[in-house]
Amino acid sequence: MDLYQLFKTRSPIIGVVHLLPLPTSPRWGGNLKTVIDRAAQEATALASGGVDGIIVENFFDAPFTKNQVDPAVVSAMTLVVQRIQNLVTVPIGLNVLRNDGMSAMAIATIVKAQFIRVNVLTGVMATDQGLIEGEAHQLLKYRRELGSDVKIFADVLVKHARPLSSVNLSHAVQDTIERGLADAVILSGWATGVPPTLEDLELARTAANDTPVFIGSGANWENIATLMQVADGAIVSSSLKRHGRREQTIDPIRVSRFVEAARRSWNSKSEGKSVSVIKVHS
Repeated sequence: MDLYQLFKTRSPIIGVVHLLPLPTSPRWGGNLKTVIDRAAQEATALASGGVDGIIVENFFDAPFTKNQVDPAVVSAMTLVVQRIQNLVTVPIGLNVLRNDGMSAMAIATIVKAQFIRVNVLTGVMATDQGLIEGEAHQLLKYRRELGSDVKIFADVLVKHARPLSSVNLSHAVQDTIERGLADAVILSGWATGVPPTLEDLELARTAANDTPVFIGSGANWENIATLMQVADGAIVSSSLKRHGRREQTIDPIRVSRFVEAARRSWNSKSEGKSVSVIKVHS
């Protein structure tokens, strides 16, 4: 996948809109307008702060279903994305939690969003929802049936989960790409707000070859310079919210500060590559 073609940059920063509880979720508040208005506010704050893409998640629907969500959730998320698309011009993605890649693909295809995130594309993970099995075959088949070109960003050994057996990270990355046909892979820490280790990122980057590797959690303006020396991009939310608290709304000032730090790290990496090329040719 060509990141520049999709995001107009080779090191995209993707901000996340965490939706308030949606219809049928345990904490649903009964007013969809409130959900849509807050999502619109957060998307605008992310775009004005300089992110290169936005991903919409039903984050506050916890506790999540394992796989297929209720049709009301699909309908609500479709309306939210359409509202956001009327306000911002950056690429939009979806993550239908916990692992409903089929619904995410359907929504993204219909509204012409550009990508989806799938927590478990291949393998079997033990989670707080029980055992979740990857359904790469069904999802890729469905994408083909829809005639869709929506890109699939897949987590590897996703956060808030454990593999049933000891899994080599490099092998898991390779399986996700070569057998699951992911367009990009995502590496996170063990939970929301926890970054992956630099060592794990380096292993994933080597195993992924030309497939983009994204940081999936824990990035902030203090560590992004280090992490982006290895990763191709970052998906970020908690550190962009007021006071860095996930239940708060997006703070455009924190977004700008994060994006600026990420851009500095990318420029530094690019300059380092240029120096290396000059040395080789001399």
